[in-house]
Amino acid sequence: MSDSTAAARPYPDKWARESATPTVEKYHSAVRALIAERFAASGKSWEQAVEDRSLEPSVEDLQKIEADLLAEGYKFDVSATISLKEEPDKYKPLAGITDSGEQEDDEQGRPIVGTGDNVFKAPGDVTGTARYISDVDKVMEMLTGGVPENTVAIIDDSGGTLTAPILGDFKAVVCLGGTVRSHLGILTREYNVPCLMNAALDGLADGDEVVVEYSKPAADAYADTDGASEHRARIIKLS
Repeated sequence: MSDSTAAARPYPDKWARESATPTVEKYHSAVRALIAERFAASGKSWEQAVEDRSLEPSVEDLQKIEADLLAEGYKFDVSATISLKEEPDKYKPLAGITDSGEQEDDEQGRPIVGTGDNVFKAPGDVTGTARYISDVDKVMEMLTGGVPENTVAIIDDSGGTLTAPILGDFKAVVCLGGTVRSHLGILTREYNVPCLMNAALDGLADGDEVVVEYSKPAADAYADTDGASEHRARIIKLS
């Protein structure tokens, strides 16, 4: 089922804003409906009901709601490759990575293979080797053997937990998810490791030599939109 249109909201005047996607709205609505049904059947006052743990949804209740969602064609957005690898039937394909073969060129005729929101403005652009790091095995390999020199880490988990042990050894980071306010954005700023968040990649392969425009101004952390494309830092593949 597509998330391109908003689902109908059963309680439009009770919630401050619409859910981010119809999948989230559908899930939350099912939980609310379950609680409302149990509250009505209990015959208790609200003051009594909020202290009655038997009215809370159980693990089995939440698993059934999830199963019903999946049966209707809904899928969850993935925040890390490991989720898609372990439970592919639950998640949409990972967004942000394509290979259209139609990359635009920069002013010097070099292919632009990605863009992203800059966490902070670095003194200059960074040249390095793109290396995809999306699972524990890769992190352990680099933790025990060392992070290769000039690694521009391409990661998909905006939480930063996966790469935290080796984060300070990266030359730079490109993350496919999150925003400049995400945990990873905060960590890279503290480590002074240049970082792009919410990146979109097109034709970037593991091992490619790239230059990344970390000298671009930092993205507006409170912007309502992703911002115009001209404000996004570019990832340029070197010959």
